[in-house]
Order: sequence, then structure tokens, then C-alpha cells
Amino acid sequence: MIRAYNASGAIFAPPMRRMILRFGNSGSGLTAAVLAASLLSAPQAQAEKPFDFMTTPGKLPKTVAPSAYRLDLKPDLDKLTFTGKEEVDIAVAKPTDSVTLNQNGLTIKEVALKDGTKATVTTDEKAQTATFHFPHVLPAGTYTLSIVYSGPITAQPAGLYYNDYDVAGAHKRMLVTQFEATDARRMFPGWDEPAFKATYSLTVTLPATFRAISNTPVAHEEPAGTGEKTVTFGTTPKMSSYLVVLVAGELDRINQAAADADIGVDTVAGKAEQGRYGLDAATKILPYYNEYFGVKYPLPKLDLIAIPGNFAAGAMENWGGITYIDNDLLFDPKTSSEGTKQSIFLVVAHEMAHQWSGDLVTMAWWDNIWLNEGFASWMETKATDHFNPSWNIWLRAHADVETAMGMDARRTTHPIQQVIKDESEADSAFDSITYLKGQSFIRMIETYLGEATFRDGMRHYMAAHAYSNSTTADLWSALETASGKPVKQIAAGFTEQPGIPLVEVKTACAGGSTTATLTQGRFTINDPKAAKLNWQVPVSIGLAGDTAPQSVLLGDKPQTVTFAGCGKPVKANFGDVGYYRVQYDDANLKALSAGYKEMAAADRVNLLGDVWAMAEAGRLSPDKFLELTKQLNGETELVVWTQVLGSLRDIDDLERGQADRPAFRTYARGLLNPVLARVGWDAKPDDTPDVVLLRSSLIRTLGRFEDPAVVAEARKRFAAFVADQSTLPPSLQDAVLSVVGYSADKKIYDQLHELGRNAKSTETLLRYYNALGGARDPALIAETVTITQTDEITAGRVNRFIGAAASTSDNPELVWKLFLAKRKAVMDKLTPMQRAGVLPYIAGASSDPAIGEELNKLPDSNVSSGARHDADEAIEDIGFKSGFKARLVPAVSNWLKGQATN
Repeated sequence: MIRAYNASGAIFAPPMRRMILRFGNSGSGLTAAVLAASLLSAPQAQAEKPFDFMTTPGKLPKTVAPSAYRLDLKPDLDKLTFTGKEEVDIAVAKPTDSVTLNQNGLTIKEVALKDGTKATVTTDEKAQTATFHFPHVLPAGTYTLSIVYSGPITAQPAGLYYNDYDVAGAHKRMLVTQFEATDARRMFPGWDEPAFKATYSLTVTLPATFRAISNTPVAHEEPAGTGEKTVTFGTTPKMSSYLVVLVAGELDRINQAAADADIGVDTVAGKAEQGRYGLDAATKILPYYNEYFGVKYPLPKLDLIAIPGNFAAGAMENWGGITYIDNDLLFDPKTSSEGTKQSIFLVVAHEMAHQWSGDLVTMAWWDNIWLNEGFASWMETKATDHFNPSWNIWLRAHADVETAMGMDARRTTHPIQQVIKDESEADSAFDSITYLKGQSFIRMIETYLGEATFRDGMRHYMAAHAYSNSTTADLWSALETASGKPVKQIAAGFTEQPGIPLVEVKTACAGGSTTATLTQGRFTINDPKAAKLNWQVPVSIGLAGDTAPQSVLLGDKPQTVTFAGCGKPVKANFGDVGYYRVQYDDANLKALSAGYKEMAAADRVNLLGDVWAMAEAGRLSPDKFLELTKQLNGETELVVWTQVLGSLRDIDDLERGQADRPAFRTYARGLLNPVLARVGWDAKPDDTPDVVLLRSSLIRTLGRFEDPAVVAEARKRFAAFVADQSTLPPSLQDAVLSVVGYSADKKIYDQLHELGRNAKSTETLLRYYNALGGARDPALIAETVTITQTDEITAGRVNRFIGAAASTSDNPELVWKLFLAKRKAVMDKLTPMQRAGVLPYIAGASSDPAIGEELNKLPDSNVSSGARHDADEAIEDIGFKSGFKARLVPAVSNWLKGQATN
């Protein structure tokens, strides 16, 4: 599942970009002696064992398990309720007189065995369970349960819900499901935990004009009275309950055959051709994955289903029927940007990777959700790079390393493998550590073992656990078998404990050689009491500008590396290849800065990222980063500017209300304007995809820094756009609208609002509302909060809209105050996952400790352990920013004064 992100640069969701850890060939060069010595101090692996059904964590008893479901649903789209008849074949392992399973919000009317024995029912809404009590003990054996029940069809995008939309001037309604992590129990009583795999046969009665999509093809249809029909789908393979899907409405489909599967893109009527690009991507990716995994995609069809607007995630990997918010699947050349194009390929690749990692082989419990998401994140980048090398995806994914490390350095981080106690904690586990740190570690292990060896291990893993479940221990075992290397010992530090290794590098010249002494520590931000931890860190290190780094597996003992000659600085994490931070001694850092232009782009951005991180951690003064930016004259790489723009924006946010903010913005504009002058406002025939994205980012940031020429040009182009939307290319629209939105007066705000109300697609609607949500005028911020009380933005996106407004309006405290007073109307629309996250999202945009204190005291922060975790993360972030601000403001002030006198 992709929670939500948009590669176009839109800020409707928290950043969840794809990331990379690129290791070159350094890992495979480790000698057996070095490896053996390092492993003597390796962290001890936890006691996780290979998958075993009976010992897998979970809340339901393992003494009763389902083997097959037969579901018969009849939705009422007017009353927004449904009735259901369900038969479940179960296996009873030990004699019992009761059966406990999951339900959430259902009314169970009758339960009986096939022989007619009826059960009484008790429900526990807090535990989300129902227990069937039988009049006598059921001996061990197999039985069939018959259940008659009913439930609501909700507006919240969870479980079985309705989605209203407009197309061609007509108002329409469709049915959608979203079950991950624990919402299948909203549609049918069942064993809604991933270890309870079973087959599913679904029958549904619908309006005759509807087309229904589920995991398998339609087996048959028949009339069911006036204006209705009954649709029966084929039986699925064994799978987990959260992968069941049902989408029904007036839908179109385009399709293409690939690798013996019928691949289709399904849209609301009239939009199918906008799915052509996503369909082409899928038909390329499926054969590629068949070959890579060594297990052929097992279903006869694969539908990619575009959900208009109301969808809580970015996409969901239901087996054979992937659902997407439509702007992550549909591409319209007239309105879609280069960023949207790239995002679509990435998301399609991610969800298709799940058809193997997650669907065919499923983590045993949510503590190993990273096996699904970290692997799919890595695989999407691998596949996207394979088919689109000009996008430089691996290089640009440095931003994702920074996102993961930004979270992993904090007190509230967690191991990749974490304890999950309940449904709310399962929801909160879908975060940067799970996706991006998980991906980075997989990339590290792949390179350490070698691509071919890693692939062989993955093939063994997939074949061994197909149609079943697995743990991390199963993956390590498969990779060890394929490679003969001690994967488990190396993996323990990165997956079973939190945090980031810190590699400290001290250099010296002696006897005509350069020596670098490496010492390991733990990198933290705002966590003075962090536990001391140890990793086995594969370090790639060399002289700056060289192409042949050395490899060291660094444990808790310092190691020394020697290079011939003196004079060149030493660069660690060569090629931006490792999941660790690097701190250099002062002389070496100064030499690296002076030799900045001699390094490859990956090393330049890695150096900038580490220096900025050291400033955040208080290990370097912030002026060290600003001094390094003086080396950027002539810099051309998007990945570098992405890093720099993010850091400059962080400084600008912390300078809000400070006397030196105008002077800082003047410096930043002077840094960025020459780059914009080089790339220009208008597209050129030889523009690469990177240039297109860089142009947009520069305009957006310069507008944020109130560059007069950029603001004036953006307003001029916006005025022309309002009159004729063909005047502004799609890849400039997000940037131009962002600039005019930030500085908007009432007239411009109303123009953006009107454009949003009349938008014909989710992509353009979000574009307009993003822009107006960034308005910094207090009166307009109040209007933005009022919009959340309406139905203009769907339940699946309204939380992101108000969170983005807090981040971009330059006044998160006002957004917080106004939204807090009106939050009930919004909270009632949201899923539990969304409710837990929306207030921390808004509060976390502030650096005011008073906001953190207020969030901490709210009852909303304690409704579940997942909500408490989300609140604690935001509170810690506020505290960090407050402390960093106290250090940063005087340092920036002094540095700016120094520039003025030079």
C-alpha cells in the first residue's frame, strides 16, 4: 500500500518518496577475515523464528481457522446498508464450544452450523470481535458456519464504502473497498489477521448498469429482479482477508494481454484512455517481475482500478484488483505533469511488486509489515530504473534516505521489526521506517550479496512460502542459503534495533600516505539519552573524486584505512551507498568543501545531506552548511538542488518572525536565481526530465522566498491561465499556482477556489486546492479551514489538505487554532488511521512548544496507542525545531553579517 504521495511536487501529503541505498560493488569485496572479525561484536539477533502458524502473534485464538469463505452480499445504495450471507469452512484443532472471530460495526442476526445447530452471539466492539457460543462442545474436525448479518456502507474510506463523484455533468455513486490493515471485518465477519489465509468466493447483487470487479474474473452473471443483477466471481487462491476487493459502478475498461494475463485499467465512464500510460507500464512490468521472482503471476487477470477522489491511501495491492486514487493512475497529456507521469510508473511498479511480496507471500503479523512495504518500495525503484534510466531514479532517491534518517534519528523512532499490539498500532506502522529504511536495507543486502545471488535467494523465498506467510527469519534463511554469507548477523542491527549508525572519520598524512580512522557511534537528533547501539556497517570509503573506493565492515572497534599519497580529502559513503551518517574532522571537511566540484553528484549530495544533519544534531554549526552552499555555482543536478532547497526551506521556516529572515531570503534568492536563469521559465526541446522537475522546484521555492521577479512572472502567467488554461504547460502549473497562492489576495484566492470547484479531475482539483491552502493571509487561512467543513474535498484527502495548509501557509499556529475549534465535522469523515494522524500532522508544522503541549493534553491524542505514538512523534518534532531554532537563528545572523562585510 502507498499511503499517499505525489511525485509532481504537490504537498497534499507528507513526503513519502522512493529512496535508494546504492552500494556499487563494495560489499562483495569484504574479505572473510574482516567479516569474521567484525561479526564477533555483532548485535545478538532477537528470537524471531521462521513462520509457524500456532506461534504467530495475533489477537484471535489459533484453535479455529478458516479454509474457505463463500460471501453473498446485497448492498442498498440508497439506504447505504448491506445484507450478507456467509458460509465459512473452518477447521477446529481442539474441542471447543465457542468460536471467536473479527467484526467491526456489523449486526450478526443468525449463526448456525450446517447440521442446523444454532449459536448465540456476543460482540465486543472495543476488541472488534464476535463470539459464537454453541450449545455443545464441537469436537476437533471440520465444520461449515452459516452467518446472516448486515452492516453500514460508510462515507469513510474504510471497509465497504460509497464514493460519490461527478462525470459529464451527472452525479454518480460507486462502491469501493479498502481493507488494509484491519477493515475487512467491516464487510464480513472473519479471521481478519494475515496469518489466517483462506480462499474467497464472492457473489454480489448490484444495479444492472454496474460493472463489478473483484480479485478474480466474473464466473457468471444473471438477472436479479427489476434493474438488478447478481454477479459471481471465481474462487481466489489462498490469501489474507485484507486483500479481498470489491469495486462496482458505471465503469469503463481498457485492456491488454501480457505474460498470459489480461491486464486492464478500470475507470469511471469516459476516462479509460487516461489509463493508457498506466496500462503500458503494467504490461512491461508484469513479465519483468515474472522473470525476477521466478514464480509466474498466478491469476488470470490483473485490474488496475482508478478511484475518483475519495481514497485514503495512494494505492492498495488487492490481489488481482489493485485500487488507486485516480491521480496516481490516470495521465492526461493536457493537464498532467512530468512529475505525475513518473509517479504513476512508480506506484504501478510498487503495487505490482506486492502481487508477490505481500499477496503471494504475506508477512505473518503486522510486526513484519516491512517485508511487504520495504521490499515493494525497493522493487518499484529497481523496475522504474530498468525501464526509465533517463529519470535517474536511484540517484534522486537520496531524498528518501534523508526522509527515513530524519525519522530514525529521533527518540520516537522504532526498529524496522516492531512490536504491534493492536489495530491502531498496525495503522501507525505504515511510516518512513517501514517503507524507506526497509527499502534501504534491502538495497544494502542486495549489493552486499550481489544482484544475481540476491535474486536467487528471493526466488527460493517466494517458492518456499507461496500461498502462505513468512517472517524476516525466513527471508534471511533464504538469502543465506543462496549466498553462503551470514546475513542474519549483519541484518540484526539494522532491522531489530532502531537508529542510524554514525561513522566518524579522522584523517592524517604520514609517510606519504593518507590514513583514515573510522569509529562507529549512533547518530541522534534531540535524543541525549539514546541507548548506545552497535551495527555491522558496510562502509565504502575513498579519496574524493576517485572511482575505486575501499570497503570496510565496521563494527564496534575502530578501523584504519590507508590511501597512497597525501593532499586529497577522504570521502566516506562513496556513491551515497550506505544507510549511515558520516562526520569528518574539521580539516578533512574543509578540504571536501574545497574539492566539492571534483566529486560525483552522488557524493556531492551525500556530503550536503550529512553536513546539514550534523547541524540539526548540534554536531556542527548551521553556518557550516551555508558555507558549503557557496560551492554550488554551476551545480546542475536535480538531486543536489532537491537537498539544498529542502534545507533552505527548513531554515526559512525557523526564521519566521526573526529580523534576519529578509536577509536570509536575499541570500537564498541570490543562490537560486542563476540556476533558474540557466534553465529558464519555458521548456526547451532538449530538456531532460530532471530539468523539467528542477524548473518547477526553483520557481516554487523562489516564490516562497518572495522573489519579486518570480512572483510578478507567476502572477502574469496565472492571469493568462485564468483566461485560457492552455497558456500554462502542465509541468509549470503546480509551481505557478503555488507561488500565487502563497502571496494571494482575496481575488486570487477566489479565482483558485473557483478553479478547484470546477476541476474535472482529481489531479487538477488537488492542484488548485493545494495552492489556495498555501495562502498566508490570516483571513484567507480562516477560509481555508472553513473549506474543510464542506464536501469540496473528499474524506480521503481532507486531512491532507489541512495538514498541507499548516505546512505551506507560513502560519501553522493559526491553522491549528482555527481547525481545532472546528475539527469535529472533519473527524467524523475520517478513518481511524486518518483521525489519529491529522492533528499531529498540523501541529508538527509548528516550532512552538505551546502547540506541542496542547496536542499532548488533547483527548484525541490518547484514544489509542497508535494515536499516542503519532502525537508523540509530532511533539518531539516541535521540541526539536524549537531547540534547533535557538541555535540556528544566531548562527545564521552572524554568518549573514560576515557575508555583508566580505
